[in-house]
Amino acid sequence: MKTKFFSTVLVATLFFFISCGESTDVVESGTYEGTIKEVEASKTEIYVETDDNKTLELYFTDQTELTRDGSTVDFSELEEGMRVEVEVKKEGKRLDPISVKVLE
Repeated sequence: MKTKFFSTVLVATLFFFISCGESTDVVESGTYEGTIKEVEASKTEIYVETDDNKTLELYFTDQTELTRDGSTVDFSELEEGMRVEVEVKKEGKRLDPISVKVLE
């Protein structure tokens, strides 16, 4: 009986951790370069893998500046694999993107 209970708890725990999705990092405020790992258009969110192997989860706000070659571009132009420079502000455990510059 105890074995069945512990097995059920173990499976439920594993399911919970798997369903939590991406593992992301919180870094200090600053500017970072990296590659877009994932774009979630419905949430205006991107995941950026930095050059030092950290994964940043960035939800765009109305104030986030998105540029390419000095001109403002639309979020829909972002694609997985693009090189970007991101300026972020750390707010507790959240990173607010101040600007995202497409480098390529």
